[in-house]
Amino acid sequence: MYDRILVPTDGSPSMQSVVDHATELAAVHDATLHGLYVVDTGSFATLPVETTWDGVTEMLREEGELALSEFTERAGDAPVETAIMNGNPSSEIVEYAREHDCDTIVMGTHGRGGIDRLLLGSVAERVVRAAPIPVVTVPISEGETDVEAARS
Repeated sequence: MYDRILVPTDGSPSMQSVVDHATELAAVHDATLHGLYVVDTGSFATLPVETTWDGVTEMLREEGELALSEFTERAGDAPVETAIMNGNPSSEIVEYAREHDCDTIVMGTHGRGGIDRLLLGSVAERVVRAAPIPVVTVPISEGETDVEAARS
């Protein structure tokens, strides 16, 4: 049923429970995990004009490489492919899923509601609305500490 499972990651400790869920799903279906880190180029708009784009881009790509390295390690024996893309996170996640013929997307959600969701938006919500494939959302706690995440 699932041959290619896309797992967008931001590298935060709370992603461990998401990766664990995706890894279990991959084991059941003998699927390949696709780890994706998106450099949110929209966030550059708030940087001072004198900031060099190359330096910021390089720093964010290094964060992405670290996040994907941790993703690969956490996935254990599951087959893994990784990628870094630049752009709007929700758009790039959906585009990657289409281009790589993924069967499902497994991603974390903070479970925000009400005014927080309206003001901040939700990458997960936008992906759910735009994705042509099923999206599994795994609730994560913003307050989860490194110690709590390590126990997961």
